[in-house]
Parts: sequence; structure tokens; C-alpha cells
Amino acid sequence: MNRMKRTLIAAAAIAALAGCSPRPGDPGRPQETAMADPWKEKLTPEQYYVCRQKGTERPFTGKFNSHKGKGAYVCVACGQELFSSDAKFDSGTGWPSFFKPAGKESVREESDGALGMSRVEVLCSKCGSHLGHVFDDGPKPTGLRYCINSAALDFVEQPKK
Repeated sequence: MNRMKRTLIAAAAIAALAGCSPRPGDPGRPQETAMADPWKEKLTPEQYYVCRQKGTERPFTGKFNSHKGKGAYVCVACGQELFSSDAKFDSGTGWPSFFKPAGKESVREESDGALGMSRVEVLCSKCGSHLGHVFDDGPKPTGLRYCINSAALDFVEQPKK
């Protein structure tokens, strides 16, 4: 079994054991505070869970996992361009994967030690929304795999010429 598949299986198992994978509205989900939050007005419950609570959608369920359109993947919360369809590839992990961001300043990365794993979290550099994680098992030319939640993305189709 290759390293990427072992990592995916381990992450899914840990998330399931830690109760971190329920979707919004699932039993056992932490109660949210009553304070007004402008992000709740803008985002769906699943988008809020992923982007603002650093959640993860279930593999193979996101609308952009098998998406083949030409254009730009943008932050669902603020609209900033994050990834180009030219950098998208099929990693087989169940989440949209990209080998590089749209630009140097499109995303920021932070160390993430949640769930007892050492990973690198990927966030929108404009609004701070959680997007997913980056791993060093991607294709050339970068060797990186930006594993991104569909719920954190929107798509802007490239104009037809």
C-alpha cells in the first residue's frame, strides 16, 4: 500500500474515532454558541463547519472531487482565487487535489497538530478560512498535493474563446 493511501486511511480512522467527521446536524456534533456570527449568514452549515470550524467533508462526497471544468477555484467565503483548474489532478483520495496554488499569496500555511498528526493546514490568505491540508506526495513539478475540501470552494468558469 503506498504512503498516500496509508495516510488517508489513518486520517479517516483517527477522525472517525475522535468524532471529527460528523456533518452539520449529525448527533454528537458540538453545540454552537448563540453569539451572532456573520459567517453563518453567508455560508451553508457544511461550509461553515469546514471553513470556520476547521472541519473536513467526507471523502468522495464533495462536488469538486471529480469536477473537470476549466477555470478558477475560489474561496467560498470571500471569493479570492485559490487554485487553477490547470493545477488540479486526480489523487484518488476523495478530495479535490492541486499541485500548486493560483499564486504565491493565494493561500497561507500553518502547522496543524490536531488529531495527533503533524500536518500542514492550508488557509485562504484573505479571510482565513480553513481549506484543507498540503502533503509532500503530489505529482511533478512541485511534488505537493493540496488536499482541499469542496465545501471551501466555489468555481468560476473560464470564459469561452
